[in-house]
Amino acid sequence: MVAMTRTMAIRHAPDGIRANCVLPGLMNTPLVHAALTRVYGEEGDIDNLIRRRDAQCPLGRMGDAWDTAYAALFLASDEAKYITATEILVDGGLSARFA
Repeated sequence: MVAMTRTMAIRHAPDGIRANCVLPGLMNTPLVHAALTRVYGEEGDIDNLIRRRDAQCPLGRMGDAWDTAYAALFLASDEAKYITATEILVDGGLSARFA
C-alpha cells in the first residue's frame, strides 16, 4: 500500500494531485469487538484484553474510528497541501514502542 501510494504521488504530482496513506492500528470498533469475541470468547475477556492493550499504548488507549477519520481529514485539508507520498500511522505510538 505504501509503495503504491508513493508511486501514485510521484506520477500525479504534476497534475496537482497528492496521494498519502493512512495506516490505522487496531481500533476500538464494534467489528473489532466481534472479531475478538469470536477468537477469545466471552465479552469480559475482551474487555480485559483491551485494557492490557491500552496499557501498552504510549497514549494509554485504543484508538477509535474518529482518530483515523481525523488523520484523513487533515490530509485532505489545505493544511496538508504540501504533504504527498507519505504515510500517517494512526496507532497511538504503539508501533514505535515495539520497533
